[in-house]
This record gives sequence, C-alpha cells and structure tokens, in this order.
Amino acid sequence: MADIIAPSQRTAKETVTYAVLMGISICHLLNDVMQSVLLAIYPMLKATYSLSFWQIGLLTMAFQVTASLLQPLIGLYTDKRSLPYSLPAGMACSLVGLVLLGWAESYAALLVGSCFVGFGSAIFHPEASRVARMASGGRHGLAQSLFQVGGNLGTASGPLLAAFIVVPRGQGSIGWFSVVALVGMVLLWNISGWYVRTNRANAGKPKPSRELPLPRHKVLMAIGLLAMLVFTKHVYSTSLTSYYTFFLIHKFEVSLQTSQILLFVFLGATAFGTLMGGPLGDRFGSKTVIWFSILGALPFTLALPYVDLFWTGVLTAVIGFIMASAFPAIVVFAQDLLPGRVGLVAGLFFGFAFGMGGIGAAVLGVLADSKGIDYVYSLTSFMPLLGLATVFLPNLKAKRKA
Repeated sequence: MADIIAPSQRTAKETVTYAVLMGISICHLLNDVMQSVLLAIYPMLKATYSLSFWQIGLLTMAFQVTASLLQPLIGLYTDKRSLPYSLPAGMACSLVGLVLLGWAESYAALLVGSCFVGFGSAIFHPEASRVARMASGGRHGLAQSLFQVGGNLGTASGPLLAAFIVVPRGQGSIGWFSVVALVGMVLLWNISGWYVRTNRANAGKPKPSRELPLPRHKVLMAIGLLAMLVFTKHVYSTSLTSYYTFFLIHKFEVSLQTSQILLFVFLGATAFGTLMGGPLGDRFGSKTVIWFSILGALPFTLALPYVDLFWTGVLTAVIGFIMASAFPAIVVFAQDLLPGRVGLVAGLFFGFAFGMGGIGAAVLGVLADSKGIDYVYSLTSFMPLLGLATVFLPNLKAKRKA
C-alpha cells in the first residue's frame, strides 16, 4: 500500500488521487463489515440471550448513538487541527468491540462491545471523508460516492459473512473478524502517511475560503432541511437493516440464511445506488439527485407491505438503489454550504445518520413488540413523503454561476 500511494512525478489526479480514493474506500468497506456483522446476527443473539425487539433496538442504538454524539465533535476539532493517525486508532477501537462481542457472556457485555464499534466509526468517518475530498481532484461527488460505496459494500457483505461463518460456528467466530480490523489498521497507517505528506506539501498554500455562499440564516435552514432528509432516509433504511430478516421470517416463513441472502440483495442495491449518486450529482446537480432519491422511492415503499416474497425482494432492491443515491449528494451539498468545514460536515451527517438510525431502530423495536412487525413496514412506507421538503433547498448551482 505504501508503494501504491507514494508521491510520484505524475499528477495526483492521474495516480495518487485514485489510489488513495480506492484505499480509503476499501478501509470504509472493512470498517462497515464489522458493523454489519453485528446487525446480521441479531436473530442469533435474540435466541441465545432471549432478547426482546426493544433490546435488539437498544443494541443498534448503542453503537449508532455513540458514533453520532462523537463524530461532530471530532470533525469540528479536526477542521482546526488534523489528526491523520486517528484513522488506524479508530479501527483499533472497532477491533476491541469485535473481541468483546465474540466473547460476551451477558447482554451488558454486548452493549459495551457495540459502543466500542461506535467509537471506532466516530473516529474513522470525519478524517476519512476529508481524505476522500483531498484526493478528489475537484470531483467531489465522485469522491464521496467511491468513499461511501466501500461502506455500503461492507454493510452488504455482513449478512453473507454472518450466514456462512457466524451462524454455523457460533458467537465466538465473531472474533475472527478482528483480522479484518488488523488489515484495516495497516492500510490506514499508510494512508495516514500520504495525508501527512500532502499536508506538508500544501503548508505554504493559502487555506480554502470559509466564506458562506449564502446568508447565515439561509445556510442554517438548508442544513436543517438536509438533516431532515437524512432522518427520512436512515430511519426507513434502519427498518430494513434491523428488522427485514424478522419480517421475512414472520411473513413468508423463510429460513434464517434465506432472509440474510435477501438482506444482502437489498444492501447490494444500496451500494450500487451510492456509487451512482455522486457522479450523477456532479453531472446534474446535487439538488436534482436529492429530489429523485427521496421522493422517487415513495411508490415502491407504499407497495412493499402488500406484495409476495418475489416482489418483496425486487421492491427492496429498487428502494435501496433509489434512496442510497441521496447520501453522497446530501454530503456534497452540505460541504458546499459550509466551505472549509469538511470534518464538521462529515461528522454531522455521518453522525446524524448513525444517531437517527439508532433512535429509529429503538422506536421501531418498541412498535414491533406492541403492534407487530407488519405494522412497522406499513407505517414507515409513508416516510419518503418528507422528501417534498427538497423544494425549499437553495439552488447553489445558480449561485456559483452568478
């Protein structure tokens, strides 16, 4: 890896940029594999520890809310003082969490392990997002998509790895994924070295302007609208990542492995949507992509609770693709609203996404216990209607031209 990302005589755009983007994307994949394994083994943990749905939701809340509380603070700090070697340190926290999850003998130990996974994500995402933007060569949407698709692919791989490794071999095999964390630490150490060298090379250059493109109150309003759209997307996505396997087993009486394969289909479509969202935003504008990806999923979410097993798989794949294309566009839009604050934006939006997903998982778990799992999907099917708020976002493309 060190050789791949070492400086060369050619331009960064030709060599170093894409090597670093791929490296940070792979590390994002490894980071999110570790998270998604926890989500994928919920049915096994539920049976082993006799957990209720609200306790399952609390596990999700433990690592997602932990991440959401720390990420904005870490991002705000690193905007002022970069911490390149915090990247491998974050992966080390995830390693500790995996070891705890693999050897836990109580529900409390599971919660602590989940929190360490959350710490790892909180440290990783702000600086990793900054690396992606530094290596973007000005194609910020493409860079965000490549960075985020690594995470999506990692999330999609978790259910398959759980189905074929953890379920047959038991909870202790979760500890095997510590090898994933060690590989990630090695890669991130080398990326951190590139980060340091790039900072030194740019030390004499003027810093990017932090001047807001719009009046402060309009920027704050737009950030609030983007946060609401992230809330819409991630609460609905959480209803699938946390409870989709239970829904399939309950409604269609499929096996655990079949349900996890169908979850992989949904998460794979989500990864593809993320990959497409950034380049489409570069081409047509972030606001156009946000319109399509939030509101465009509505007909499919409304139909989902009423179709058979085949169409359930098809519709969840379509929903995953459409809704996932929003997040790279939202992050780039927010970075354009708050120039020079890449870490803060990454911390806010990755952290807010984790937090809303965690709170949503807990609330939906309570609803599933009291009203049934079918009720959860009937209720959340209306959430994409909140995408209508996109009409109030400012037109930054016109502002740039002006």
